[in-house]
Amino acid sequence: MTSLETFILEIEERKKRKIDLLNTTLYEKKENIERTKGSTIKELNEHYENEARAKAERESARIIESSRLDAKKILFEAISTNMDSTFTLIKKELKNFTQTPQYKDVLEKMVTYAKQRLGNDITIHCREKDRTFIKEKKFALGSPISTIGGLIAEDKKGTLELDLTFEELLRTNEDKVKSFLLEKATG
Repeated sequence: MTSLETFILEIEERKKRKIDLLNTTLYEKKENIERTKGSTIKELNEHYENEARAKAERESARIIESSRLDAKKILFEAISTNMDSTFTLIKKELKNFTQTPQYKDVLEKMVTYAKQRLGNDITIHCREKDRTFIKEKKFALGSPISTIGGLIAEDKKGTLELDLTFEELLRTNEDKVKSFLLEKATG
């Protein structure tokens, strides 16, 4: 073999080695890119799955809380309606109570309480139906009032007034009554 042929063989051999080296490098880079691509896709999938799960949980919590608030609102409205009818019933029962003999005792205790608070010289304002009883007990009578029951007492000068009507007693104790009814309704 001539030196030219040897030289050409060497060149072709070098060329073949370089092509093999380039093929090997290309294969390794391709494998590396595939691994990186797979890893990146896996990370992105996990990230978006976690994000989707977190959004779903937040939305679920929001929906549940909204539902709880709606349920509480419905319950509150039902209790409020029930309380309104209960207060109507209480007023009816108080009106019935004014027809009993015990009512006269309550009136007398109210007058005694009013005297303790305002002094002995007081004027009593009461229902037309109760005026006879108040006169019999020798209490000073004022003008009649429109009420379910009870009375309003004022001092001699007319500057201090004590409202002991059933309506006022109910109104001033409304929060206590509502709390009591609410405990009964929910408890």
